[in-house]
Amino acid sequence: MSERPFPPARLAWFVWGLGALLYLIAFYQRVAPAVITDQLMTEFAIGAAALGNLSAFYFYSYVAMQIPTGILADRWGPRKLLAAGAGGAALGTALFALAPSLWWANAGRLLIGGSVAVGFVSMLKLATHWFAPRQFALASGMALFMGVVGGVLAGVPLRMLVDAFGWRAVMGVSAALTALLCAAIWLRVRDDPLEAGYASHFHGAGHGTGQHGSILRGLMEVLSYRNTWILVIVPIGVAGSVLTFAGLWGVPYLRQIHGLETKMASAITSAFLVAWALGGPLLGTWSERMGRRKPLYVITTALALACWTAIIFLPLPVAPLAALLVVTGFLSGNLIIGFAWAKESVPVRLMGTASGVCNMGPLMGGMFLQPGVGWMLDRHWSGASDNGVRLYDAAAWQAGFTVMYACLILSLALIVLARESHCKQAAT
Repeated sequence: MSERPFPPARLAWFVWGLGALLYLIAFYQRVAPAVITDQLMTEFAIGAAALGNLSAFYFYSYVAMQIPTGILADRWGPRKLLAAGAGGAALGTALFALAPSLWWANAGRLLIGGSVAVGFVSMLKLATHWFAPRQFALASGMALFMGVVGGVLAGVPLRMLVDAFGWRAVMGVSAALTALLCAAIWLRVRDDPLEAGYASHFHGAGHGTGQHGSILRGLMEVLSYRNTWILVIVPIGVAGSVLTFAGLWGVPYLRQIHGLETKMASAITSAFLVAWALGGPLLGTWSERMGRRKPLYVITTALALACWTAIIFLPLPVAPLAALLVVTGFLSGNLIIGFAWAKESVPVRLMGTASGVCNMGPLMGGMFLQPGVGWMLDRHWSGASDNGVRLYDAAAWQAGFTVMYACLILSLALIVLARESHCKQAAT
């Protein structure tokens, strides 16, 4: 085994990249409702609370799948999970595209979320096998970057396609492309370089089958670490606010309060997501160089909270508002620090399970905050509407975004309680 070379970088990134494409699709699906809010409200005759719930059906199943996904990634390997996930996502997207009623649209979103839920954890698992340990933070950050590319595609490009062909047709084509990815993953992805004749970067080189004991025992062991709980809750406020604003409510807010066209509003939220993508690998790398996780995580979260304070509570013109959103997006990329920190806080045999558990945090943010903001909007609705689309005034939007703000304060308070890993893997 020692005579085998490690896989060439091009092959490693190709294998990882196929898995990353599913995460790109996952992010595309995650934020797509933001640019078709008007069409969905009109077609299904719903208000903000119901729209938030429709979007959040994706998160309900996504969050529910994170723990089993992490365990299955440890036991079975990512190839089967990624292929099955892409196939399920294709079916869910087709169901959403053809939905005759809100019930079926919700069902489609539920199936999409549960299917693409395997993407991120499977990518992290592939990274531990195909890349050297020092590259893990970079690979995690690039994973976020790939996801945000999907988010950008769900901005202005998606809106232009929807304007030209209708949202149902565009989602139908999305389903077909996802089905093609399913076939490519099955044919080309391998769980470990050993299967392709190369040396593995993973200690032990296998998936650890037989080392974990029962599924429940492994899960309970991961949950016995204090850092696990903290690093699950913190992203609810930090990353959850990004997913809530860019993924659903940012576009209608910019349209209704600042009078922007949908394409311009989508461009601003896309810039927000791009900054988030850039912040991930950069902040992760800076943390590695510092040899510590907590200081940079605390500082960036505090600065993000300060930015949200201005965004939510100050009457900012569009230009400074957009600039602040970009800065906030960059700072919120600190969730990559949290993922690496969570992995280091448990023994290596449990890091797949720990990754699955901690990946629940950002998604729980979307799950709670998207419908939460919608519920607050409806509570403060003055009764105004335009062609079946409810219009909300500045006071209603401020009340809605205060839900995000409260979660951010909690996130900042909790990080201080986490134990520093010093960028080193916990002992077995």
